[in-house]
Amino acid sequence: QAAYESAQSLWPGGMGGVNFMLHGAGWLEGGLASSYEKFIMDADQLAMMEVVCRGVDLSETGQAMDAVREVGPGGHYLGCAHTQANFETAFYRSSVADYESFEQWQQEGSLDAAQRANTQWKEQLASYQAPAIDPAIDEALNAFIAEKKAAVPDSNI
Repeated sequence: QAAYESAQSLWPGGMGGVNFMLHGAGWLEGGLASSYEKFIMDADQLAMMEVVCRGVDLSETGQAMDAVREVGPGGHYLGCAHTQANFETAFYRSSVADYESFEQWQQEGSLDAAQRANTQWKEQLASYQAPAIDPAIDEALNAFIAEKKAAVPDSNI
């Protein structure tokens, strides 16, 4: 249900042309809780939406007219130059979905999307490298945070 609710919340913004949307990513219970797995799945949905909202590619490459002329009636496109040059980037491939056959999916442990997302966020966290930051800026930011923490008491809830 959470995935459906996210999709219904995310599509209007995507169709409206926003250039950054994080509002619903990972949210559960209307934002009262969050989930790393749901964040990964929502980010995947957002990436799919971005491809759809880009629209139809009307360029020569997008329309593949050279390939149509090269292959001709009754032929196949798998071996033509256009397909070979574009097949890896022509379509969005989800990082969460499983594209294997049912039998292969079973042999690999029958992992559902949440389990694959769990593995993905853990891999991303383990491979994270903090960006380089000027030590003076880092010190100033830490001082600012300490100052704000001292000025605002922790919640007593």
